Amino acid sequence: MWSDTLLIVFISISTALLGEGLTYVLVYRTDKYQKLKNEVEKQSKKLEKRKEHQNQNDKSQKKKIERDEEKLKNNNRDLSLVKMKSMIATGFAFTALLSMFNSIFDGKVVARLPFVPISWVQGLSHRNLVGEDFTECSFIFLYILCTMSIRQNIQKLLGFAPSRAASKQGNSLFAPAPGQFR
Repeated sequence: MWSDTLLIVFISISTALLGEGLTYVLVYRTDKYQKLKNEVEKQSKKLEKRKEHQNQNDKSQKKKIERDEEKLKNNNRDLSLVKMKSMIATGFAFTALLSMFNSIFDGKVVARLPFVPISWVQGLSHRNLVGEDFTECSFIFLYILCTMSIRQNIQKLLGFAPSRAASKQGNSLFAPAPGQFR
């Protein structure tokens, strides 16, 4: 069981590196991505400074902040669209790899969890395993957990993660619009 667990962690690291390599080739090294990334960084810092020195009663300053937020939102949307082709290619590659590895580890207990997962997660954590011991873990559950944690760390290590200034603004394709919940 330990060898299978370590093999899955290794597979997860390898696929995360493969995914980041594919993303680098398709996205990160392109001029369009670099330009948009620098623009988002610059606008995020500019907006942060404006918000720090904001006067609550100054309407022209509020308009400038709203205009900057709109520019930042548009650039983030464009950045997400540039990344989209890489996400689609990576998704196809991972789906093929996942089905191959899933057939290899089908019905095999690869790890033992120190807890019983909540009921709606048990279908994934105990997938294709025989028996009623829900602390037994299937390949797919361990692979997903490893990939979720490892991929983000690899992105940070390679310098591909979004900067703190851009993350702090929270403007992404799926984030709420600025001022939406005021």
